Amino acid sequence: MTATAAATTTTARRRARTGGPEDRSGLVENLLGRTLVVVIAMFVTQLGLM
Repeated sequence: MTATAAATTTTARRRARTGGPEDRSGLVENLLGRTLVVVIAMFVTQLGLM
């Protein structure tokens, strides 16, 4: 394998994000989930459903 082929393979592996266990976007996902909960809670409160 040449150096160019090895670099291409490494770059392709870094770009291929499948969302599996090795994907380390847990913090972002956690923050987005909490934000969604707060927005829904504000919406429900404004409608007077609680």
